Amino acid sequence: QVQLVESGGGLVQAGGSLRLSCAASGRTLTDYAVGWFRQAPGKEREFIAGISRIGATTYYADSAKGRFTISQDNSKNTLYLQMNSLKPGDTAVYYCAAARTGTIWGLPRGVNEYTYWGPGTQVTVSS
Repeated sequence: QVQLVESGGGLVQAGGSLRLSCAASGRTLTDYAVGWFRQAPGKEREFIAGISRIGATTYYADSAKGRFTISQDNSKNTLYLQMNSLKPGDTAVYYCAAARTGTIWGLPRGVNEYTYWGPGTQVTVSS
């Protein structure tokens, strides 16, 4: 099974940028569909962006389109989330997750569809 650890969170002013990383070990990320989720206080965990196996397809939630970019470096077995034009509403704990899918095109978006999770990294955007 794969183990995931996020890093790169922190405090940033509105309009700023952060790049989150998710280092994988145990298995290669290309064996899984991988995604970024976030959970703000008092809210449910929500899907932000994902990449299917071997990068066949990507998907972004409306809140991320045009501002966030998901990518992965297979040589480092690491997933990234570049976040630009950050807003106070982006404040949350950000998680990376991995899911087994039947095809290289499969890209789950539900929390319950992902089996492996990192511990999360806090992102705080000040106004």
